[in-house]
Amino acid sequence: MELELEPLRLPSDNERPFVIAGPCSAETEEQVMTTAKELASYGCHMFRAGIWKPRTKPGGFEGNGEKALPWMQQVKRETKMKVATEVATPEHVELAMKYDVDILWVGARTSANPFAMQALADAMKGLDVPVLVKNPVNPDLELWIGALERINQAGVKRLGAIHRGFSSYDKKIYRNLPMWQIPIELHRRIPELPIINDPSHIGGRRELIAPLCQQAMDLGFEGLIVESHCDPDKAWSDAKQQVTPDVLDYILSLLVVRDETVTTEGISQLRKQIDELDNQLMDLLAKRMRVCREIGQYKKEHNMTVLQTARYNEILEKRGAQGALCGMDAHFVAKVFEGIHEESVRQQVEIINK
Repeated sequence: MELELEPLRLPSDNERPFVIAGPCSAETEEQVMTTAKELASYGCHMFRAGIWKPRTKPGGFEGNGEKALPWMQQVKRETKMKVATEVATPEHVELAMKYDVDILWVGARTSANPFAMQALADAMKGLDVPVLVKNPVNPDLELWIGALERINQAGVKRLGAIHRGFSSYDKKIYRNLPMWQIPIELHRRIPELPIINDPSHIGGRRELIAPLCQQAMDLGFEGLIVESHCDPDKAWSDAKQQVTPDVLDYILSLLVVRDETVTTEGISQLRKQIDELDNQLMDLLAKRMRVCREIGQYKKEHNMTVLQTARYNEILEKRGAQGALCGMDAHFVAKVFEGIHEESVRQQVEIINK
């Protein structure tokens, strides 16, 4: 289905994307107000704080709940910023509306659960409030779109998506793998849907926030949601991924925001070259698959298994090294040939089973 959307109209200035900033958790009234006033002094228009905090394991700080919502009201009164928080249950929605929260977002654990999403959608019927939906913890675009559709079907038309990366057992650089191709595909499928980047949760470390913010801008994301705390090292949750308001202001001041409206005439000839090269690639792949089908016929006639592991490993190692010599990432080249091999195996299995 197509989403029925209206513009979010979130405040920003001409030089920066719109930014939602504030601490991971609303810990104390003093901490909330100190952080909010510092952010407001740097021109921030939207304040975020976790009222209810789902933790991976029990025993950690899980938020102050309703007790912290009057602090958000105080932020609105004293700084004139809009306020945002995460909701995960119908009760959260009801309380957020009771205390005049301006923007709601749905977390990654919730968006991964269609039952929870439907319960939230039912609770949001009749509300005129912007809702931002984070990607599910697992890299599943259809699940992400399904979560957005459920909220939209409840009558919420001011929708946005938050890209916070995807959980992985093998954590190297990032807390959550960016997998940029997924939000890029979301934008291709629903171009009118604003996508906001969450560098705090992708990076998991404050030194990664700046480069992730810039990468999001380079890819055309419309805004950022960043965790900022008046004293990050003493934060009660996710201390390593929060920055002070002055550091956030410095990061934002260095951002280069690309202009999507500039004419593309200057690169039209280069794009024609890309199209021609893509045509050549498709022609070469088609020829390669024809040879693979001939190999499949040979394997059938000689009662051989389709998968030849030694040969597969040889291809990956050889092409990965060749890619590195050509200035390409070896992992990228390996992924390309994994896909080619998968299609080759599929076609050979089809021939053997005829």
